[in-house]
Amino acid sequence: MTSTRIVIAGASSLLGIELKSLLEESCFAAADFRLVDEEIAAGTLTEAAGEATVIQPVEEDSFDRANIIFFTGSANFTKTNLALAQRSGAFIVDLSGSLASDSAALPWFSNLELLRPGFSIGGQKSFAIPGAAAIAGASLSLALAKFNPEYITLVALQPVSECGKKGIEELEQQTSQLLSFQSIGTPIFDTQVGFNLLDRFGAGSKENLSASRERLRREIASILAPNSIIPAVQLIHTPAFYGFTFSLAAKLATAADGTQLAAAVKSAGLHISVDAVPSNVSISGESLIQLATPEKDSAQDVWWFWGAADNIRLPAFNAIKLAEKLLA
Repeated sequence: MTSTRIVIAGASSLLGIELKSLLEESCFAAADFRLVDEEIAAGTLTEAAGEATVIQPVEEDSFDRANIIFFTGSANFTKTNLALAQRSGAFIVDLSGSLASDSAALPWFSNLELLRPGFSIGGQKSFAIPGAAAIAGASLSLALAKFNPEYITLVALQPVSECGKKGIEELEQQTSQLLSFQSIGTPIFDTQVGFNLLDRFGAGSKENLSASRERLRREIASILAPNSIIPAVQLIHTPAFYGFTFSLAAKLATAADGTQLAAAVKSAGLHISVDAVPSNVSISGESLIQLATPEKDSAQDVWWFWGAADNIRLPAFNAIKLAEKLLA
Protein backbone atom coordinates (compact mmCIF):
# COMPACT_ATOMS: atom_id res chain seq x y z
CA MET A 1 0.00 0.00 0.00
CA THR A 2 3.04 2.29 -0.32
CA SER A 3 1.47 4.09 -3.28
CA THR A 4 -1.77 4.78 -1.40
CA ARG A 5 -2.34 8.38 -0.34
CA ILE A 6 -4.55 8.82 2.72
CA VAL A 7 -5.79 12.21 3.88
CA ILE A 8 -7.09 12.67 7.41
CA ALA A 9 -9.06 15.93 7.49
CA GLY A 10 -9.50 16.85 11.15
CA ALA A 11 -6.26 15.16 12.16
CA SER A 12 -5.96 16.88 15.57
CA SER A 13 -9.37 15.65 16.78
CA LEU A 14 -9.73 12.65 19.08
CA LEU A 15 -11.16 10.63 16.19
CA GLY A 16 -8.39 11.80 13.86
CA ILE A 17 -5.68 10.78 16.33
CA GLU A 18 -7.27 7.38 16.95
CA LEU A 19 -7.78 6.75 13.24
CA LYS A 20 -4.17 7.58 12.42
CA SER A 21 -2.95 5.29 15.19
CA LEU A 22 -5.04 2.36 13.92
CA LEU A 23 -4.04 3.00 10.30
CA GLU A 24 -0.38 2.77 11.30
CA GLU A 25 -1.09 -0.67 12.77
CA SER A 26 -2.98 -1.86 9.70
CA CYS A 27 -2.11 -2.84 6.14
CA PHE A 28 -1.94 0.91 5.40
CA ALA A 29 1.10 1.48 7.64
CA ALA A 30 3.34 2.29 4.66
CA ALA A 31 0.83 4.61 2.97
CA ASP A 32 1.48 8.28 2.19
CA PHE A 33 -0.33 10.15 4.97
CA ARG A 34 -1.42 13.78 4.65
CA LEU A 35 -2.78 15.42 7.81
CA VAL A 36 -4.92 18.56 7.52
CA ASP A 37 -7.18 20.46 9.88
CA GLU A 38 -8.71 23.82 10.70
CA GLU A 39 -6.47 26.88 10.86
CA ILE A 40 -6.37 26.82 14.66
CA ALA A 41 -4.76 23.35 14.62
CA ALA A 42 -2.47 23.97 11.64
CA GLY A 43 1.22 23.88 12.52
CA THR A 44 0.80 21.22 15.22
CA LEU A 45 3.79 18.88 15.23
CA THR A 46 2.89 15.19 15.23
CA GLU A 47 4.11 12.01 13.56
CA ALA A 48 2.86 9.73 10.82
CA ALA A 49 4.33 6.39 9.75
CA GLY A 50 7.14 6.89 12.27
CA GLU A 51 8.23 10.26 10.90
CA ALA A 52 7.71 13.77 12.20
CA THR A 53 5.09 15.74 10.32
CA VAL A 54 3.10 18.94 10.71
CA ILE A 55 -0.67 19.26 10.44
CA GLN A 56 -1.41 21.57 7.52
CA PRO A 57 -4.35 23.90 6.82
CA VAL A 58 -6.63 22.91 3.95
CA GLU A 59 -5.40 24.37 0.67
CA GLU A 60 -6.40 23.99 -2.96
CA ASP A 61 -4.11 20.98 -3.47
CA SER A 62 -4.61 19.30 -0.07
CA PHE A 63 -6.62 16.41 -1.53
CA ASP A 64 -4.74 15.99 -4.81
CA ARG A 65 -3.98 12.37 -5.77
CA ALA A 66 -5.70 11.07 -2.64
CA ASN A 67 -7.12 7.55 -2.75
CA ILE A 68 -9.26 7.98 0.34
CA ILE A 69 -10.14 10.99 2.51
CA PHE A 70 -11.35 10.64 6.10
CA PHE A 71 -13.23 13.55 7.67
CA THR A 72 -12.80 13.30 11.45
CA GLY A 73 -13.26 16.91 12.61
CA SER A 74 -16.36 19.01 13.16
CA ALA A 75 -19.42 18.75 10.92
CA ASN A 76 -18.89 22.37 9.82
CA PHE A 77 -15.29 21.62 8.81
CA THR A 78 -16.54 18.73 6.67
CA LYS A 79 -19.22 20.85 5.01
CA THR A 80 -16.71 23.60 4.24
CA ASN A 81 -14.21 21.28 2.56
CA LEU A 82 -16.40 18.53 1.11
CA ALA A 83 -16.67 19.94 -2.42
CA LEU A 84 -12.89 20.34 -2.67
CA ALA A 85 -12.39 16.77 -1.46
CA GLN A 86 -14.93 15.41 -3.95
CA ARG A 87 -13.13 17.06 -6.85
CA SER A 88 -10.13 14.83 -6.14
CA GLY A 89 -12.13 11.73 -7.12
CA ALA A 90 -11.10 9.96 -3.92
CA PHE A 91 -13.35 7.88 -1.72
CA ILE A 92 -14.88 10.08 1.00
CA VAL A 93 -15.38 8.56 4.46
CA ASP A 94 -17.13 10.87 6.93
CA LEU A 95 -16.93 10.28 10.68
CA SER A 96 -18.08 13.79 11.63
CA GLY A 97 -21.82 13.23 11.19
CA SER A 98 -22.04 15.85 8.44
CA LEU A 99 -23.23 13.33 5.82
CA ALA A 100 -25.62 11.45 8.10
CA SER A 101 -28.67 12.71 6.22
CA ASP A 102 -27.03 13.02 2.78
CA SER A 103 -28.72 10.62 0.36
CA ALA A 104 -25.52 10.48 -1.70
CA ALA A 105 -23.54 9.05 1.24
CA LEU A 106 -23.95 5.40 2.18
CA PRO A 107 -23.95 4.56 5.91
CA TRP A 108 -21.59 1.70 6.69
CA PHE A 109 -20.15 -0.32 9.56
CA SER A 110 -18.52 -3.73 9.65
CA ASN A 111 -21.57 -5.90 10.45
CA LEU A 112 -24.08 -4.13 8.22
CA GLU A 113 -23.94 -6.67 5.39
CA LEU A 114 -24.66 -9.38 7.97
CA LEU A 115 -27.64 -7.48 9.35
CA ARG A 116 -29.04 -6.40 5.99
CA PRO A 117 -28.64 -9.20 3.42
CA GLY A 118 -28.22 -7.82 -0.07
CA PHE A 119 -26.67 -4.58 1.16
CA SER A 120 -23.86 -3.52 -1.21
CA ILE A 121 -21.29 -0.71 -1.42
CA GLY A 122 -20.67 -1.25 -5.12
CA GLY A 123 -20.10 1.95 -7.12
CA GLN A 124 -20.36 4.22 -4.08
CA LYS A 125 -17.87 7.07 -3.53
CA SER A 126 -19.13 8.72 -0.32
CA PHE A 127 -19.70 6.95 3.00
CA ALA A 128 -20.90 7.94 6.46
CA ILE A 129 -19.53 6.04 9.45
CA PRO A 130 -22.16 6.28 12.23
CA GLY A 131 -21.27 7.00 15.84
CA ALA A 132 -21.06 4.22 18.41
CA ALA A 133 -24.53 4.85 19.85
CA ALA A 134 -26.14 4.78 16.39
CA ILE A 135 -24.38 1.52 15.50
CA ALA A 136 -25.60 -0.03 18.74
CA GLY A 137 -29.19 1.17 18.36
CA ALA A 138 -29.46 0.19 14.69
CA SER A 139 -27.74 -3.18 15.18
CA LEU A 140 -30.08 -4.18 17.98
CA SER A 141 -33.11 -2.97 16.03
CA LEU A 142 -32.13 -5.08 13.03
CA ALA A 143 -31.27 -8.10 15.20
CA LEU A 144 -34.71 -7.93 16.85
CA ALA A 145 -36.64 -7.49 13.58
CA LYS A 146 -37.44 -11.23 13.37
CA PHE A 147 -39.42 -10.89 16.63
CA ASN A 148 -41.67 -8.17 15.14
CA PRO A 149 -41.06 -5.36 17.64
CA GLU A 150 -44.05 -3.13 18.36
CA TYR A 151 -41.74 -0.37 19.57
CA ILE A 152 -38.10 0.17 20.51
CA THR A 153 -36.75 2.88 22.80
CA LEU A 154 -33.08 3.82 23.09
CA VAL A 155 -31.57 5.93 25.87
CA ALA A 156 -27.91 6.73 25.13
CA LEU A 157 -25.57 8.21 27.73
CA GLN A 158 -23.02 10.48 26.09
CA PRO A 159 -19.50 11.11 27.47
CA VAL A 160 -17.81 14.50 27.17
CA SER A 161 -15.24 13.16 24.68
CA GLU A 162 -17.99 13.45 22.06
CA CYS A 163 -17.30 17.19 22.36
CA GLY A 164 -13.57 16.71 21.79
CA LYS A 165 -10.54 17.59 23.88
CA LYS A 166 -12.16 20.77 25.15
CA GLY A 167 -15.04 18.76 26.62
CA ILE A 168 -12.65 16.46 28.43
CA GLU A 169 -10.67 19.39 29.80
CA GLU A 170 -13.78 21.12 31.13
CA LEU A 171 -15.09 18.03 32.90
CA GLU A 172 -11.66 17.41 34.40
CA GLN A 173 -11.44 21.00 35.60
CA GLN A 174 -14.98 21.05 37.00
CA THR A 175 -14.45 17.76 38.83
CA SER A 176 -11.30 19.07 40.48
CA GLN A 177 -12.95 22.38 41.41
CA LEU A 178 -16.05 20.74 42.84
CA LEU A 179 -13.99 18.35 44.95
CA SER A 180 -12.04 21.37 46.25
CA PHE A 181 -15.25 23.31 46.98
CA GLN A 182 -14.34 25.97 44.41
CA SER A 183 -16.66 27.74 41.99
CA ILE A 184 -16.58 26.08 38.58
CA GLY A 185 -15.82 27.47 35.14
CA THR A 186 -18.26 26.74 32.31
CA PRO A 187 -16.76 28.13 29.06
CA ILE A 188 -17.81 25.15 26.91
CA PHE A 189 -21.00 23.75 28.42
CA ASP A 190 -22.37 26.82 30.24
CA THR A 191 -23.51 24.57 33.07
CA GLN A 192 -22.22 22.04 35.57
CA VAL A 193 -21.37 18.82 33.77
CA GLY A 194 -19.33 17.27 36.57
CA PHE A 195 -21.30 14.91 38.85
CA ASN A 196 -24.42 15.74 36.85
CA LEU A 197 -26.79 14.17 34.30
CA LEU A 198 -28.39 16.49 31.75
CA ASP A 199 -30.68 16.39 28.73
CA ARG A 200 -29.37 19.78 27.55
CA PHE A 201 -26.46 22.12 28.16
CA GLY A 202 -26.67 25.79 29.16
CA ALA A 203 -28.19 28.39 26.84
CA GLY A 204 -24.75 29.84 26.10
CA SER A 205 -23.07 26.49 25.52
CA LYS A 206 -20.72 25.98 22.57
CA GLU A 207 -22.05 22.41 22.35
CA ASN A 208 -25.62 21.49 21.47
CA LEU A 209 -26.93 18.26 22.97
CA SER A 210 -30.18 18.58 21.01
CA ALA A 211 -28.22 18.69 17.75
CA SER A 212 -26.28 15.57 18.83
CA ARG A 213 -29.58 13.85 19.60
CA GLU A 214 -30.91 14.68 16.13
CA ARG A 215 -27.70 13.39 14.55
CA LEU A 216 -28.14 10.12 16.46
CA ARG A 217 -31.73 9.82 15.21
CA ARG A 218 -30.69 10.55 11.60
CA GLU A 219 -27.86 8.04 11.69
CA ILE A 220 -30.07 5.25 13.03
CA ALA A 221 -32.79 5.98 10.48
CA SER A 222 -30.25 6.01 7.63
CA ILE A 223 -28.96 2.54 8.60
CA LEU A 224 -32.29 0.77 9.01
CA ALA A 225 -34.20 -0.77 6.12
CA PRO A 226 -37.23 1.26 4.91
CA ASN A 227 -39.76 -1.04 6.59
CA SER A 228 -37.93 -1.22 9.93
CA ILE A 229 -39.20 0.04 13.26
CA ILE A 230 -37.33 3.28 14.03
CA PRO A 231 -36.43 3.50 17.73
CA ALA A 232 -37.50 6.44 19.83
CA VAL A 233 -34.24 8.06 20.97
CA GLN A 234 -33.14 10.04 24.00
CA LEU A 235 -29.58 11.30 24.50
CA ILE A 236 -28.35 12.22 27.97
CA HIS A 237 -25.06 13.78 29.06
CA THR A 238 -23.23 11.68 31.61
CA PRO A 239 -20.16 12.88 33.58
CA ALA A 240 -17.85 10.30 32.00
CA PHE A 241 -14.80 10.99 29.86
CA TYR A 242 -15.03 8.13 27.36
CA GLY A 243 -17.45 5.42 26.27
CA PHE A 244 -21.12 5.41 25.31
CA THR A 245 -23.40 3.36 27.53
CA PHE A 246 -27.00 2.74 26.55
CA SER A 247 -30.25 1.09 27.54
CA LEU A 248 -32.64 -0.22 24.90
CA ALA A 249 -36.18 -1.44 25.57
CA ALA A 250 -38.15 -3.48 23.03
CA LYS A 251 -41.73 -4.71 23.13
CA LEU A 252 -41.92 -7.78 20.89
CA ALA A 253 -45.05 -9.08 19.18
CA THR A 254 -43.46 -12.51 18.64
CA ALA A 255 -42.81 -14.44 21.85
CA ALA A 256 -39.16 -15.03 22.65
CA ASP A 257 -37.06 -16.10 25.60
CA GLY A 258 -33.66 -14.88 26.75
CA THR A 259 -31.80 -17.65 24.95
CA GLN A 260 -33.42 -16.84 21.60
CA LEU A 261 -32.75 -13.13 22.00
CA ALA A 262 -29.14 -13.73 22.99
CA ALA A 263 -28.66 -15.91 19.91
CA ALA A 264 -30.18 -13.23 17.66
CA VAL A 265 -27.94 -10.57 19.17
CA LYS A 266 -24.82 -12.72 18.73
CA SER A 267 -25.74 -13.46 15.12
CA ALA A 268 -25.80 -9.70 14.54
CA GLY A 269 -22.15 -9.48 15.56
CA LEU A 270 -22.78 -8.03 19.02
CA HIS A 271 -20.91 -9.43 22.01
CA ILE A 272 -22.72 -10.55 25.17
CA SER A 273 -20.44 -10.18 28.17
CA VAL A 274 -20.84 -12.84 30.84
CA ASP A 275 -17.73 -12.04 32.89
CA ALA A 276 -18.37 -8.36 33.62
CA VAL A 277 -21.17 -5.82 33.34
CA PRO A 278 -20.59 -3.66 30.23
CA SER A 279 -19.43 -0.20 31.27
CA ASN A 280 -17.33 2.78 30.22
CA VAL A 281 -14.34 1.04 31.81
CA SER A 282 -14.86 -2.46 30.38
CA ILE A 283 -15.28 -1.16 26.81
CA SER A 284 -12.24 1.14 26.77
CA GLY A 285 -10.04 0.40 23.76
CA GLU A 286 -12.44 -2.22 22.35
CA SER A 287 -13.69 -2.24 18.76
CA LEU A 288 -16.94 -4.08 19.53
CA ILE A 289 -20.23 -3.46 21.31
CA GLN A 290 -20.65 -5.21 24.65
CA LEU A 291 -24.09 -6.23 25.90
CA ALA A 292 -25.36 -7.67 29.15
CA THR A 293 -27.69 -10.68 29.02
CA PRO A 294 -31.19 -9.50 27.95
CA GLU A 295 -33.64 -9.10 30.84
CA LYS A 296 -37.42 -9.20 30.74
CA ASP A 297 -39.39 -6.54 32.59
CA SER A 298 -41.37 -8.32 35.31
CA ALA A 299 -44.26 -5.84 35.04
CA GLN A 300 -44.59 -5.63 31.25
CA ASP A 301 -43.91 -7.71 28.16
CA VAL A 302 -40.77 -5.70 27.43
CA TRP A 303 -37.13 -6.77 27.07
CA TRP A 304 -34.26 -4.60 28.29
CA PHE A 305 -30.76 -4.51 26.79
CA TRP A 306 -27.85 -2.78 28.52
CA GLY A 307 -24.61 -2.16 26.64
CA ALA A 308 -21.48 -0.10 26.11
CA ALA A 309 -19.19 0.89 23.24
CA ASP A 310 -15.98 2.90 22.91
CA ASN A 311 -17.15 6.08 21.19
CA ILE A 312 -13.70 6.82 19.72
CA ARG A 313 -12.30 3.37 18.88
CA LEU A 314 -15.45 1.83 17.32
CA PRO A 315 -16.04 4.42 14.53
CA ALA A 316 -12.30 4.56 13.74
CA PHE A 317 -12.14 0.76 13.54
CA ASN A 318 -15.12 0.68 11.15
CA ALA A 319 -13.58 3.38 8.97
CA ILE A 320 -10.44 1.28 8.52
CA LYS A 321 -12.45 -1.86 7.74
CA LEU A 322 -14.27 0.11 5.07
CA ALA A 323 -10.98 1.37 3.64
CA GLU A 324 -9.73 -2.21 3.40
CA LYS A 325 -12.79 -3.11 1.30
CA LEU A 326 -12.53 -0.06 -0.92
CA LEU A 327 -8.80 -0.22 -1.59
CA ALA A 328 -8.29 -4.00 -1.64
